[in-house]
Amino acid sequence: MLGTVAKQLKSHPALIPLFVFIGGGAAMSMMYLGRLALKNPDVSWDRKNNPEPWNNMQPDHQYKLFTVNMDYSKLKKDRPDF
Repeated sequence: MLGTVAKQLKSHPALIPLFVFIGGGAAMSMMYLGRLALKNPDVSWDRKNNPEPWNNMQPDHQYKLFTVNMDYSKLKKDRPDF
């Protein structure tokens, strides 16, 4: 299959940017899904030792990828301890 793709790319060089951008988009989407699976507090991989990881987060912990006009270092604890 890769030999066929390589042959098509050699005969039609205008397809090279298409393959580059499609491959880059697929790689970036997989990296984002991996980041969501590993860094998001809503996902619990270890149910025995830490069944509710969202309760152990500090109020100044930034877990979002991008925030607008939000300074997490100035937040104070406004929830009870469980």
